[in-house]
Amino acid sequence: MCDGYVQCNIVALPEAYAADFARFCALNPKPCPIIGQSNPGETNVPLLGDFDIRTDCPKYQLFVDGSPTAELQDIRDYWQEDWVFFGLGCSFSFEDALLQAGIPLRHIEQDRNVAMYNTNIACQSAGPFSGNMVVSMRPLSVAHTIRSIQICSRFPAVHGAPIHFGNPKDIGIDDINKPDYGDKVEIREGEIPVFWACGVTPQQALRAAKIPCAITHAPGHMLVTDLRNAELATL
Repeated sequence: MCDGYVQCNIVALPEAYAADFARFCALNPKPCPIIGQSNPGETNVPLLGDFDIRTDCPKYQLFVDGSPTAELQDIRDYWQEDWVFFGLGCSFSFEDALLQAGIPLRHIEQDRNVAMYNTNIACQSAGPFSGNMVVSMRPLSVAHTIRSIQICSRFPAVHGAPIHFGNPKDIGIDDINKPDYGDKVEIREGEIPVFWACGVTPQQALRAAKIPCAITHAPGHMLVTDLRNAELATL
C-alpha cells in the first residue's frame, strides 16, 4: 500500500518507560532507528504527517506484562495522557529503493511476508529493555548483494546496510528454512542469504521488559506516514 511513502513500526508505552526505551533504541540503532517520537499525550508527530496514532494504524498489537495478547482496530480505550509513541524505521522503505535499482526481492515476487529470524546477536540493554536482534532475510546474487549494501548504506533511518550475509549459523540461525516470523522464502542456486536488522527487535525487548501495558503495530500493519522514501536519506 502507498508505494513510495515511509512506513513506520510503532511502539507506544507509558512515559515512565519512554526514556529507557529511547535509550535502548539509541544504543541499538540498526534494528531500532527512531524516525519520530511524540511528547507525552500527543497523538501525532508533525514530521511524520497529520494522523492520530490511536486510530490510524491498520491494526495494533497489545502487550500485557510482556506478552502479546489482543489485536486491536484502534487503541483509544487504552491510550493515556502520559503515553509516548515512537515511529521506527521499516524495511519497506529500503525495499522500495532496491526495487527501483532493479534488484528482485523474492518474497515480493511470491506475494509472501519476508522471512525473519531470532539471532544470537545481543542488543545493548537499557533499563528493563533487552534481548537479541531479530533479522530479516532476502536471497540475492553476489552482485545484487554488493549493490544492496551500497544502496541501503544511504538509509540509516530504515536499518541501513545489511548486518550479515552468508552462513546463517554464524548469527545463530540453525535452519534457514524455518523462519521464526514471516514466511519461508526460496533460496536458489547462486544466491546467498542477506540479513538486515529488523523492526521486530523492539517487540522482543517488550517481552523482556514485561511492563504492564504497551502497544505496537500488528505484524505487516505499519503506520503509513506523509514522508516520501526519498526524504529518508536527509533524516
